[in-house]
Amino acid sequence: MVDTAPSCAACKKTAAAANLNNLKACARCKTTQYCSRDCQKADWKAHKKICSTNASSTFKPEHSSTYSAARMKDLDTHVPNPFTKLDQGKYLHDRSEKDVYKLLIDSFRLRQADEANLEGKVTPDSLYAGAPSSIGPFRQYIAQAATRSNTLPPWWNDEKQRECETYAESGAWNDLRRKVTKQEVIEHYGDLKMPMQLRMFAEAVSGAGLMGQDGTSMRRQLMQMESGGPSSGQFMSMLGVDLTGGRG
Repeated sequence: MVDTAPSCAACKKTAAAANLNNLKACARCKTTQYCSRDCQKADWKAHKKICSTNASSTFKPEHSSTYSAARMKDLDTHVPNPFTKLDQGKYLHDRSEKDVYKLLIDSFRLRQADEANLEGKVTPDSLYAGAPSSIGPFRQYIAQAATRSNTLPPWWNDEKQRECETYAESGAWNDLRRKVTKQEVIEHYGDLKMPMQLRMFAEAVSGAGLMGQDGTSMRRQLMQMESGGPSSGQFMSMLGVDLTGGRG
């Protein structure tokens, strides 16, 4: 009898052959399956050509018309339209100082995790390179943000940067001496879309999306939904490159 069990798109192993209970589907299109992150990375160049098409055909809308952000845990200020703020380049504006510190730190922590896990990129002098803290690369990240017009709030100065750096190694949840995962971000802030916000902000700071992807169209669709516009049926998890149920 022919084996009809699903197989990994890269190595062609079934879940049983890979000693897994189940293969993991691409988080974006939900159709192509892999046995490991390594196989997903190896197949990405070929898969990205069909990923968006597959995603459009399998997508089930999470919101029928409008979207307003949930009130985040661990943030002082509620921002109901974060994707509009992102599109305006003012994501950190109109927030408390502590909120700005947390968002800068966590957008950087998640970006580092994504680069290491999805691109195999390890930033020198970071946790992922064996350093006790990622404070050095974080300073570079802030310097990069400072080159982007209006990205940092109007009150930002050298003193506030020092306060932010101190907070980043204070033992709080948002600590540069500790790695973070997408799931931990969701649980900490209490919103499934928080990783999307942080990834879009980090993309704005760095000037490049993960694995060559561009979040502009998704950000603008979400901005339209925040203002009461309709969904186009492509509301997906940010960049969609980590495996469903994975630690990304």
